[in-house]
Amino acid sequence: MKTFTDWTGIADADKGASAAIGNFDGVHLGHQAVIDIARSEAARTHAPLGIMTFEPHPREFFAPDAPPFRLMSAETKSHRLEKLGVDQLYQLPFDARLSGLSAEEFARDVIADGLGLSHVVVGADFCFGKGRKGTVDMLREFGARFGFGVTIAELVETAGIEVSSTRIRTALAEGEVRHAAAMLGHWHRIDGAVRHGDKRGRDLGYPTANMSISGLHPPRFGVYAVKADILTGPHKGSYDGAANIGHRPMFGENVPNLETFLFDFAGDLYDEHLSVALVEYLRPEAKFDSLDALVRQMDADCARAREILAALP
Repeated sequence: MKTFTDWTGIADADKGASAAIGNFDGVHLGHQAVIDIARSEAARTHAPLGIMTFEPHPREFFAPDAPPFRLMSAETKSHRLEKLGVDQLYQLPFDARLSGLSAEEFARDVIADGLGLSHVVVGADFCFGKGRKGTVDMLREFGARFGFGVTIAELVETAGIEVSSTRIRTALAEGEVRHAAAMLGHWHRIDGAVRHGDKRGRDLGYPTANMSISGLHPPRFGVYAVKADILTGPHKGSYDGAANIGHRPMFGENVPNLETFLFDFAGDLYDEHLSVALVEYLRPEAKFDSLDALVRQMDADCARAREILAALP
């Protein structure tokens, strides 16, 4: 998958894609439906399959001090889109320059002239241009004028409920990770580099890979059964495990993070990149009377996580 971080200077050979446009936070089933329409058009016209998205998320640009809300980092989103067979990812910088474009300028300068897209697919609630004044009807008009096709995808429901990033955030905040996965079409994942920690887990017999969740919507704090992919380094592969998300109240920490213990693994993971999938919520965080009590609970957590993961299809 090729990644482009500006809409200017695109080579002619990289133009002509059929692209889905949106933020795609979570790349949930509704997003995948939009992408599949773009995929069908790409196949019909023998064009590359493209995705146009934005970094930072426009909501982060306009409200930088708002609480974290993102389901995915840019890294996680890129991994997911690559798995879906996307050929070209246009990860455009959402800044004063882009946000100041009128709807017509966005259609002409970015879609038509800059990226040279042959066809675009958007959701029925898509808005674009300065002040979000551009509508899907206007996009159709601009497409006819500037030479690109337009398809509007209907909203997707599952079990009679409209799939949305907001509903997925709610499910994760309640620890309902399987419900979130049903709307996502995949396990909710947190990706990132393994950071150096205080190594308390190693002293307890449970060495963990520590990762930041900064900037992400936090799932319910507590312990999870997880599946983890090591993406880089000599230990690349897939592992089962148990993880804690939260403040680690036993040790008086106050910056939430993700700590993952990989079953049947030995090795150095510092600075390597992991992708951790939340499979089932096991219990809330707790402060124990002693380290022995904590270790006994960790033993029980890991035994339960192994049972759950072994039962997966």
